[in-house]
Amino acid sequence: MTADDPLEGIAELDLDRGRRRGGYPEAVFCEGKSPEQVLAIARRYAARGEQTTEPVLFTRADEAHARAVLEALPEALHDEQARLLAWPPEPPAAVGELVVVACAGTSDLPVACEAWLTARYLGREAELVVDIGIAGLHRTLARLDLLRSAGCIVVAAGMDGALPGLVAGLVGAPVIAVPTSVGYGAAFNGLAPLLTMLNACAPGVAVVNIDNGYGAGHLAAQITAPR
Repeated sequence: MTADDPLEGIAELDLDRGRRRGGYPEAVFCEGKSPEQVLAIARRYAARGEQTTEPVLFTRADEAHARAVLEALPEALHDEQARLLAWPPEPPAAVGELVVVACAGTSDLPVACEAWLTARYLGREAELVVDIGIAGLHRTLARLDLLRSAGCIVVAAGMDGALPGLVAGLVGAPVIAVPTSVGYGAAFNGLAPLLTMLNACAPGVAVVNIDNGYGAGHLAAQITAPR
């Protein structure tokens, strides 16, 4: 690190990614980075000022990371549950088809919120549906009209991970399944729901990595983009 370039030896930001990829800018994955490193990155975005309207997302941010981001970007949105910060704080105007993000239970909510906010800050209308797991099938069916109105559905589930396959059998839209690391010992921190989702009987189910709400929200935004 040098005084001339505080990011030297830390990161080389891909500030052109949004233009190159049609409006999908780079995100900053905070986990594994020190607060000082995150602060230096946030300051680089702050220095851009009005040069861009594209949002930057700071994902997997703990309390120390959040304080660092807010020091450089005090107006940033901070969602503690999703462990995500977004700057500018207001999401862009929504275009394209609706993204519905559903989670099986309240314990899956942090991952679902990460997916929901990611889709929203990438310019999609997005709705969050909570606690519709298969332990109470009536709760899933009660949301069927909303699920069927979506252009893409993200389903976050731990435990047995059965909800995405159920939803995919009821709707015509593609379903992105997100296994979460929620469950007792035999869930193996998300491995059991991951395998269930990969073996889904219903067609039209794509699977992202364990707890990868950001990846699911990003993919959903791409699927539902205006054509």
